Amino acid sequence: MGIIDHKSKKREEHFVISKPLRLILLQSGRHVVLRSLFFVTGFLIGVFLYLQLKAFHISTPKTQQPLWSTVLFHHSTKMEIRQELQTQALQHDMSDQELFTKVSSLSSSPSSSPSSWFGRRQNNDGKMVVKVAFMFMTGGALPLVALWDKFFEGHEGFYSIYVHTNPSFQDSYPETSVFYSRRIPSQPVYWGTSSMVDAEKRLLANALLDESNQRFVLLSDSCIPLFDFTTIYDYLTGTNLSFIGSFDDPNKSGRGRYNPKMYPQINVTHWRKGSQWFSTTRELALHILADTFYHKVFDQHCKPPCYMDEHYIPTLVHMFHGEMSANRTLTWVDWSRVGPHPGRFIWPDITDEFLNRIRFTEECVYYGSDGEKTTTSRCFLFARKFTEDTLEPLLRITPLVLGSGP
Repeated sequence: MGIIDHKSKKREEHFVISKPLRLILLQSGRHVVLRSLFFVTGFLIGVFLYLQLKAFHISTPKTQQPLWSTVLFHHSTKMEIRQELQTQALQHDMSDQELFTKVSSLSSSPSSSPSSWFGRRQNNDGKMVVKVAFMFMTGGALPLVALWDKFFEGHEGFYSIYVHTNPSFQDSYPETSVFYSRRIPSQPVYWGTSSMVDAEKRLLANALLDESNQRFVLLSDSCIPLFDFTTIYDYLTGTNLSFIGSFDDPNKSGRGRYNPKMYPQINVTHWRKGSQWFSTTRELALHILADTFYHKVFDQHCKPPCYMDEHYIPTLVHMFHGEMSANRTLTWVDWSRVGPHPGRFIWPDITDEFLNRIRFTEECVYYGSDGEKTTTSRCFLFARKFTEDTLEPLLRITPLVLGSGP
């Protein structure tokens, strides 16, 4: 009986000692289980996110990158941006009609769709950087490349370059030049014919493929910039207007070129004349490119001495989009000499005084993007015709040409 009592006491002592141990072990087990659950859950979430990102990457094919457009990534150095620019070929096998049809589906402003952000450069605020497309129309080499290289230097990511030249011409721009690999699929151009307007539209269409291009400037191989890049960029992007000269010329070289066979589609009161060299917004560029009806009327009935490049776009804009243009050109030329072509400038003409007369020759009205109207003496941003032998003196006075000026 005493033994039985002793064993019972032992069992009671054992029970008293084991209860807190069991609680500790139970709590420890719960912690282990919870930690295991957290670990497994985190692991599964990580695997799920990885698979989703991988699937998104795979679903975005490389073919979304158009080989003919300027593609810019958010690089950390200017050299990387330039290398990316140079590796993007502008060549494609689309016909003009196929190209124009493709462009007609594009928007007049940068899309907010993430898929359309591919190839766009962003600033520190995450906003898409507006680019200016500089479109050069030439029959061969660009004689003033060195001047333009200096003009663009240090502003990578804020411009695009497109060159239309004779298909038989073999260019040889060095890889260090901003013109390297900037040639678009081109067709022969003959002065005074509709092929000049075809080349203009071809340049516009190729430049419009890059949705970050919001301003478009048409330049010739004899054009020079009159100010530094920043001044010109701010001037073009600081307004919602295009710069297309369009005026009613009652003389033989104006209304005298009107063909009555254009009536009733185009009345003589609609007939306008203007400089071939224009600057346009993306919205107006799309309108110009979309027109086929009036283009055909001009193509059929505007023959020399009617020159389509001087009348088609000025008349079209006047008839339908006059409110979108400042109704003046930004390219200065010298028409003081008698003849069908403006005056040319050679080496002895290049002086500080001469260039400043062009840069600040008159006053004009400038409308800011907020609608504010100001009067400015900067009415021209470019000038022509400058021959190849003007390059050396122009480079000597680059502080004036490429500086902001007075």
